[in-house]
Amino acid sequence: MSSATSFYDFEPVDKKGAPFPLASLNGKVVLVVNTASKCGFTPQFEGLEKLYQKLKTKYPEDFTIIGFPCNQFGSQDPGSDEEIQSFCQLNYGVTFPVLGKLDVNGDNAAPVWTFMKEKQPGLLGLKRVKWNFEKFLISADGNVVGRWASVTKPEGLEDTIVKEIEKAKKEGVLASQKGAAAAEQS
Repeated sequence: MSSATSFYDFEPVDKKGAPFPLASLNGKVVLVVNTASKCGFTPQFEGLEKLYQKLKTKYPEDFTIIGFPCNQFGSQDPGSDEEIQSFCQLNYGVTFPVLGKLDVNGDNAAPVWTFMKEKQPGLLGLKRVKWNFEKFLISADGNVVGRWASVTKPEGLEDTIVKEIEKAKKEGVLASQKGAAAAEQS
């Protein structure tokens, strides 16, 4: 999908293998994370869930996190999509969407990951994901506005995410504002 101009132009697969149109998130600020169940960074699921709950309370329509399981780094997510879902829920109480397993690098990289890496290269301009739990921040209008390495803890991103939500609020591009505007017109 080389003609894509927005994160919201893509349809990766969900945990059951069905298309998950990212357009359904248009107007939300989204934190995207490539996850793994057997990685030294796996405990970040707890921090991600806490961040998700905290920001969803304050901005219920305007923020989400999406996890994309990936088995490309040390084969640290070898389970099936069903096993991964169960692991995330049982061990960390994850309630944010965790989609279907995919590749983030190489010839078989999911197009949405190719898009994000092109728009926000890593350190020294590298266009590959270095390890599990790299994080990308997507603006409410679908642009990649931030990228952090695995070592960046989710709780350290709260201020940056809130600033992005507040910026979108001023610009009138949040999902909650679009819904309110549509209701006023009818």
